[in-house]
Amino acid sequence: MRPWNAFTAAEAEIRAMVDDPRWQGLPGDTRAHAIAARTLVTRDGDRWLFGAHARWHLHDPADGRWHPAPPPRRIRARQVGHSPAALPPKIIPGGPDFAAEPGSTQAFVGPDVPPKLCERVNDLLRANCRRSELDYPLAAFDDVFASDVPSTVAAIWGTIMWCAYAPAFDGNERLITMFGQFLRRSLPGDEWVRWLPAPPLAGLVALVGERLRAGHPRTALRLAALIADTAHILLSDTRFRPRALALLTMVEPELRKPGLDDHAAARGDQELRRAWLRRCPPRLARAVMAETDPEAHLSHTVYDLVEALAFTTDPPRAAAAYLADLSDSKGLLPPRLDHRLRHAYEELLRAGLTSTSAGERTEPEGFPVRPSGGFSGQYRNPDNESFTGPLTGSGPLPVPGGPVTGTGGIPGPNKLSTGHISETTPDDTGTRRLRLPGAGPPDLRGGFTHVRDEAGTGMMPPDRASTAAVLGAAYAVGLAWHRVSGARVPERGFAGSAALVRRLVLERDDPMSHT
Repeated sequence: MRPWNAFTAAEAEIRAMVDDPRWQGLPGDTRAHAIAARTLVTRDGDRWLFGAHARWHLHDPADGRWHPAPPPRRIRARQVGHSPAALPPKIIPGGPDFAAEPGSTQAFVGPDVPPKLCERVNDLLRANCRRSELDYPLAAFDDVFASDVPSTVAAIWGTIMWCAYAPAFDGNERLITMFGQFLRRSLPGDEWVRWLPAPPLAGLVALVGERLRAGHPRTALRLAALIADTAHILLSDTRFRPRALALLTMVEPELRKPGLDDHAAARGDQELRRAWLRRCPPRLARAVMAETDPEAHLSHTVYDLVEALAFTTDPPRAAAAYLADLSDSKGLLPPRLDHRLRHAYEELLRAGLTSTSAGERTEPEGFPVRPSGGFSGQYRNPDNESFTGPLTGSGPLPVPGGPVTGTGGIPGPNKLSTGHISETTPDDTGTRRLRLPGAGPPDLRGGFTHVRDEAGTGMMPPDRASTAAVLGAAYAVGLAWHRVSGARVPERGFAGSAALVRRLVLERDDPMSHT
């Protein structure tokens, strides 16, 4: 039996209240009083409240705001209550928000998409890829696909990308490679990982809306049905399921009642997008938060990141190391963080270790930063123990006599250990070959630099599932920050996320580890 814990007990009590059918009928002040009375305080004075979206919120003593934040469950807390009038309405549970499925933060690197799901998507793609591009023009995703590709292909692709929690895929992932022949150019990333952007809902809306305005309602209906069919297939993977459910609630009403969206489409894609979003029920509100409230979505992805780092001794400090990868030349990020994260982030800021993905300064050891392109090395082939294939990455260049750098610009450990470096290349360039962590004796540091060590992330996640969860959460934070600030997303991934790939790269395509 687990020992009694104040956070667990308060959470169970509030869940029981909110799940009661009578909860939604209570006056707002009554609900606020019930929630406020169960506020907890820890020995350091932090106040915690389990509220909206079935998530904990931390009170910021600096400005009185409540930030979504996972609690330190290993620390003792006591119930003290809080003033109900001081609680903002947005953190009081409505009821349906507690019914949302949590989904998974795992990226598609490590645990691959199940083969059966890939086969079903491939069958759907092959059945619809030979449509005429004149009947199905690319009203969106034309930057991804060649001009002669029909929008049926874009509808399947767009649905997969929109439904993905964090669209970072193994380079060998069949769910991505099946689209290879249709692409306009190579996908961003390298041969190990494709760091793909998260498309807005507007892209899928544009495919349907353009056909409606062009006077081809049957074609528009086929595209909507194709979006729904793809979403149905994706439901079996928890990394797609929450957003796939939300997308189905938006699209299926049009399939049941053709013509439902005609008037909205006539007024433009933005009006059609709003019509789709209005059909999404409150229980799925968090799944579409990136569309409806990008600021709140950023807060929830940061929550996911801290939660994924629960195996560390100081999760907020560890999360700050990943947040340090984000470009923030205007200093807009710290005010959006709770005070624990903000203090940890500001320590890195004072040390000059933030905004590392922007290439705005050299790395801490003074490595020159290459703004585009990358350096070259060789990857180890696990089948024959040889090193083959280019190793490319953005960030610092190798310096003669200096530490060897790894994927995404993360320098290797300051003291190179056995199993990281093998002999020089056959040619006379003197270039050293990089042995990735996991290739030789176990190395739990995973190539993290002293930057990560100082931030409390010197220890890698304990297994490949938790590694993929941290990778996905960290990349999702980067995409969410892009939506809020417009900061760029590096084509080869953020430094912290890219470093995690080395924990998974030799274990990819493992059919026994599907989620």
